[in-house]
Amino acid sequence: MDESTTVKSAAAQDVSLPHERLRQLRQSVDSGIVRPLAWRLAQLGGLLRFVDEQEEAMLEALKADLGRCRADARMADVSMVRAEIRLMQKNLRRWLRPRRVRTPLAAQPGRSWTQPEPFGLALILGTWNYPFQQILIPLAGALAAGNSAVMKLPESAPHSSTLMAAHLERYVDPEAVIVISGGPETASQLLELRFDKIFYTGSSRVGRIVMAAAAANLTPVTLELGGKNPVIVAEDAPIEITARRIAWGRFMNCGQLCVAPDCVLVPERLRIPLIEALGEAIVRFYGSDPQRSESYGRIVNATHFARLQQFLKEGRVVIGGQSDEKDRYIAPTVLTDIPDDATVLRDEIFGPILPVIGYDSLEQALSFVRSRPKPLQLHLFTKDRRLQHQVVNTMSAGTIVVNDSIVSQIVPDLPFGGVGDSGMGSFHGRYTFEAFSRPKAVLHRSFRADLDARYPPFTGMKDRILRWLIS
Repeated sequence: MDESTTVKSAAAQDVSLPHERLRQLRQSVDSGIVRPLAWRLAQLGGLLRFVDEQEEAMLEALKADLGRCRADARMADVSMVRAEIRLMQKNLRRWLRPRRVRTPLAAQPGRSWTQPEPFGLALILGTWNYPFQQILIPLAGALAAGNSAVMKLPESAPHSSTLMAAHLERYVDPEAVIVISGGPETASQLLELRFDKIFYTGSSRVGRIVMAAAAANLTPVTLELGGKNPVIVAEDAPIEITARRIAWGRFMNCGQLCVAPDCVLVPERLRIPLIEALGEAIVRFYGSDPQRSESYGRIVNATHFARLQQFLKEGRVVIGGQSDEKDRYIAPTVLTDIPDDATVLRDEIFGPILPVIGYDSLEQALSFVRSRPKPLQLHLFTKDRRLQHQVVNTMSAGTIVVNDSIVSQIVPDLPFGGVGDSGMGSFHGRYTFEAFSRPKAVLHRSFRADLDARYPPFTGMKDRILRWLIS
């Protein structure tokens, strides 16, 4: 994921934080007011009302920040959030039930179980590309798990952040939630404070900074990071539908999507046919002039626009390549004939640029993927069941999607998260609740049957009894 919060030294600027409210949040945690089921359900209900009542304003904010069309924005930042909150409402009572575990003979008579325990005070550092989805879903999980939460809004999505800053606290318990605006210095100052859980969405580079700051207090973290999302197209893949699904995933939200396909590996003899099919899909989606399409977004700001312009110089542009700095527009672009050491093959692209590389053997394609940091998402297009089984069982990635792109995001029972450079921990559905809670172990013993064999002085007979009880 591209950088949602660039962390700098807090000494660079004195940023005023609401320290008194932060102290009150800690008191709310310590007093236990955030733990009753009724309170948790009330917070989820409030978040759902925010989405329902502010839906139109959310769509307008996403259009202003990212040029997102209403259908795309509603699907990812409204409907998906609404579905996740409703899933938590429906299942929270069941998720909170203690889970009995076997109690061995040595601990009898007794009962053993685990029960979910909130971490306490959570810090959520949000991102700008899907600001409502990537902030409200973690917040819902934090509150469902019984935590208080501090949210740092993404400064690169000012309209979306302003909306949340102005209204969100009205829908939840103000003694348990603080919404904070600000830039990098604000994030740095927050990371200097003690939290019980940190949930960060952004780049791998900044993820390392967040993890280092968390280590000072041994604070557990969930890091939803970025990385490469390679696509392997096999010989038997149907070219037209494969190209259509790749183009849909790559150019949605102008390519500013952490799981978007960003490097296609295709048999050399199919490279040109696939590129032609990608061109047909782009015209089908956005017309002959995507800049005029209501369905095509814009780059978030001038800094990211300039970064993407450098990628356009690597390799040969075979589709697109046009840009308009004033409009923050870069056309859906396909590159080929790319040098092996090109940064577009190494860095996360996070824009509407798609490199296509031909390979001579499947093992060559698999070696290409294995030689790089583990992907956030790996895509495979093939009808061959044996090949599907081979890739799923031998390749490491946060998610593997067979014969499509990014659709895994809408499956709430699948965990979303990376591995290695692409992140640690996961969320979505129950996994969001579990990201903000831990299983607390409980053993309850009876005062009956106090076995003398456990106490000194030990004898051979006691030793034999204990070995039999514990084995």
